[in-house]
Amino acid sequence: MNKNDTAFLAQKIRAQYTDAEKGALTELRKLDAKVKRPANIFAYAFGTIGALTLGTGMSFAIDAIAAGTYFGITIGENMMLPGIIIGLIGILIVSVNFPVYKKLLSSRKKKYASEILRLSENIINE
Repeated sequence: MNKNDTAFLAQKIRAQYTDAEKGALTELRKLDAKVKRPANIFAYAFGTIGALTLGTGMSFAIDAIAAGTYFGITIGENMMLPGIIIGLIGILIVSVNFPVYKKLLSSRKKKYASEILRLSENIINE
């Protein structure tokens, strides 16, 4: 490793232990995260619920879950039709997840657009 690489690596490690300057770029990054975080959390949570619902429906439909009582719910012998219905609900949830995510992200971008544009313009003009 040459001297420049060593100096760069040392500077990179040092930056992790020093307080970052609170500048316009840091504020812009925080604001960008504030815009995207709720939409991402929604998409992950809603997608997970949809995938689990779809998987549960598939399990019922192929009789992978034996008849009996689970969590207080009695599962009958023939679960094909309920399994298909539950699976279709899961497919619906998964199918609408991305459009809802895009709509949520778009509305948050509109809400914070003026502030982000102002901050980015200040950074660019510096």
